[in-house]
Amino acid sequence: MKKISLLLLAILLVTPPGTAVAKDKKFILMASTIGPIDAGIVGALEDSFEKEKGIRVRHVGAGTGATLKIAQKCNVDLVMVHARSLEEKFVADGYGTERIPLMYNDFVMVGPAADPAGIKGLKSAAEAMRKIAAAGAPFVTRGDKSGTHVAEMELWKAAGINPAGTWYVVFEKGSEGNVATLRFTDQKRAYTVIDRATFLALQKEVKLAVLVEGDEALLNRITLIPVNPGKCPQANLKETMIFVDWLTDPNKGQRFIETFGVEKYGKPMFFPDSIPWRQRGGGK
Repeated sequence: MKKISLLLLAILLVTPPGTAVAKDKKFILMASTIGPIDAGIVGALEDSFEKEKGIRVRHVGAGTGATLKIAQKCNVDLVMVHARSLEEKFVADGYGTERIPLMYNDFVMVGPAADPAGIKGLKSAAEAMRKIAAAGAPFVTRGDKSGTHVAEMELWKAAGINPAGTWYVVFEKGSEGNVATLRFTDQKRAYTVIDRATFLALQKEVKLAVLVEGDEALLNRITLIPVNPGKCPQANLKETMIFVDWLTDPNKGQRFIETFGVEKYGKPMFFPDSIPWRQRGGGK
């Protein structure tokens, strides 16, 4: 499944609020954070759903901050994002109906195998961040208010550090996503925080190693939020909820998620996370 063109993405970003981009109401338009798109799972889920239900889903990809801005312009029906603080504000402002857990993986801290900052094997991501800063070791940030960037900044906050200096490298093309960011980090022989799915997809192409993992602070939860028709009357909530129900069904989307990537990488790239939502009455 191909994502919508970069031209349409640009149009969605600059369209004034309240001015909807015309689209056929027989399909769903979703704005998604880039990581799951790069991993291939978004397109694969769309294809499987369309094959079963006959409803087309198309997506645009952007960082979580930009994704939510697109939705605030009432140009999409659904968002897939991973930055809780931004998600909660989006719902509180009336643009989304609710946050619906979909899946999770985790972030990992990667860097050169030589590990000049000495963080390998640490159990605390915050401690690793402090050691990187103390060593002045190069660290690459997306710097684009994406979900990955928000997660990184939360780690710096937990470490009690406001990162600044020549060692803290802002990737100017960070909005292109985690694949581009990881490749840039590899070129710079630097450290960064990246989602595991991206690392798995590129591990044979880069010389970086996973140095810190397993800290609960590194969990990366990915959420669905239907756009609220009360705020955006043209939002296609009916078909969107059919898609949401399919994605969160333990025998449909959730089973697809838990097996995605296993054949290729020997382990899943994501894990199902919809049970809490269903336990409180979500879904059919």
